[in-house]
Amino acid sequence: MVVGGTVALECVDWSWVGDSVGILDRVHGAGDELSVGERVAFYRRRRGLSQAVLAGLMGKSEDWVSKVERGDRQVNRIEVLVELARQLRVTLNDLMGEPVLFEDDEDNDDVPAIRDALMSPERLSRTLFGGAMQPEYVDPEPVARVAEEAWHQYQNGSVGHVVCVLPGLLKSAQQLERTSSGHPSYYRRAHAVSARVHHLAATTLSKVGESDLSWIAAERAMQAADRSEDPLVLASVSRAGTHALLAVGRFDDALSLGETAARWLTPQVREAEPEALSLYGMLFLRTAVAAARRQDRQTTRELLGQADTAAR
Repeated sequence: MVVGGTVALECVDWSWVGDSVGILDRVHGAGDELSVGERVAFYRRRRGLSQAVLAGLMGKSEDWVSKVERGDRQVNRIEVLVELARQLRVTLNDLMGEPVLFEDDEDNDDVPAIRDALMSPERLSRTLFGGAMQPEYVDPEPVARVAEEAWHQYQNGSVGHVVCVLPGLLKSAQQLERTSSGHPSYYRRAHAVSARVHHLAATTLSKVGESDLSWIAAERAMQAADRSEDPLVLASVSRAGTHALLAVGRFDDALSLGETAARWLTPQVREAEPEALSLYGMLFLRTAVAAARRQDRQTTRELLGQADTAAR
């Protein structure tokens, strides 16, 4: 369902929206009307974000956020309000103080399940937990097909569907890594598929505002990509890393990672590999976003020019 330009996750229990409104009423006084700026400040603090971090996520200055929260600056553009709501993880109606237009009574929020899959203690040490596991052969191809279908759903805007399938996909990817100690070709393929799954997790988690989990997934994707020994896989998941870094306002690091990955791809690009050229252009687009977020116009134009050259 789309509400006010934002995608409502199909699996998420939105009952907390009403709770949040109630909390605001009690804090401010039941008879008072909160301004948009006051709501921005409340939800920002609830998410544990500083004004500087929210400003970075919005591509604005810290002074802009401060003025919005104080009421010295009005936000009149709907696309800016939609982006504020997305970064604060509330609905547009909540941010505007309007009645909630939809309800979902089903308890289907799978983000906690994604968190459990990513933060399982077994992932911390194969030495400590390896003896308790009974690895079984897992065919990477069915996992790869499900992952690609989930990517297709993500690109079509069905983020809720992806959130629902990610816990199982992550567990399958982890099983692939545990059982990949056999033939070298299987080892590399298993880690390539795991990298793809964790890349999807990082991108999706960033989309729904779970920036810390997104970084964990991106790190796992990069580690798996390293073990795949495939430069295209590594370059591809580097986009997950830049995405996660952008989500937490680390624009310089995002720019550095994207440019490093592009340089890494240069030999494949020179050999005119179509997949390498496609990834090369995507990396320049991603780094252009990072440069724009840090308000570096010249670098942004240069990176967009390189992406345009790759596209041509």
